[in-house]
Amino acid sequence: MNLVIDIGNTQIKVAVFEDTILLYKDQFPAEQIVSKIISLTEQYDIQRSIVSHVSSIAPMLWKELEGLLKPLKLNHDTLVPFENKYLTPKTLGVDRIALMAGAVNQFPKTNVLVIDAGSCITFDFLNEYGSYFGGDISPGILMRYKAVNHFTANLPLLEKTEHIPDNGNSTENAIHRGVLNGVIQEIEGVISQYRTNYQKLTVVLTGGDTIFLAKNIKSSIFAIPNFLLEGLNSILIHNIDE
Repeated sequence: MNLVIDIGNTQIKVAVFEDTILLYKDQFPAEQIVSKIISLTEQYDIQRSIVSHVSSIAPMLWKELEGLLKPLKLNHDTLVPFENKYLTPKTLGVDRIALMAGAVNQFPKTNVLVIDAGSCITFDFLNEYGSYFGGDISPGILMRYKAVNHFTANLPLLEKTEHIPDNGNSTENAIHRGVLNGVIQEIEGVISQYRTNYQKLTVVLTGGDTIFLAKNIKSSIFAIPNFLLEGLNSILIHNIDE
């Protein structure tokens, strides 16, 4: 079995796969990682593992993980199942690498636009020949709410509402509409740009705001919340096969 570990700034996501079949997934605070990993190794026959991290891993933590798992550590030198033509590969986030691996694995020989709606919204494009050239990075929904509050004197800090107000008839409604409609229209616009150039285009939406956005985006998309974890697993399998 394969264990996939995605280490974020505050949260850890883990998944157990039997080949490509997802058997288990969980999310928990970063300080629980060692006890959780020990528990998973006791529950499952873990043969291989991969670790992705968007921030640096403390040396002692990495030493503990190596002692438990001997994992593959994803970075820009890791063997991946696509051609990476990003101009600055050393600065490319490992999350975006994993998403492109997921794209080529689940949608081979297809033009794929992957939209990851998390802290930032990333748009990454993989062409039908398996070549990745990059994409866009934009502020995410929470970041936009925080920016409206932080960079003004009187506007409040709001939390995302599941229902977009019909009109901006109050300051709060105006902020909700501005943030949420802005994100939705931006995503629709980027999809439209790519579809102008690539008529046969598959669009994947993933990340923490997947469910909310999938309800509000009119363009045809695949909403796949576990796409990053599946991409990490495909990288692990790719390195086993080579």
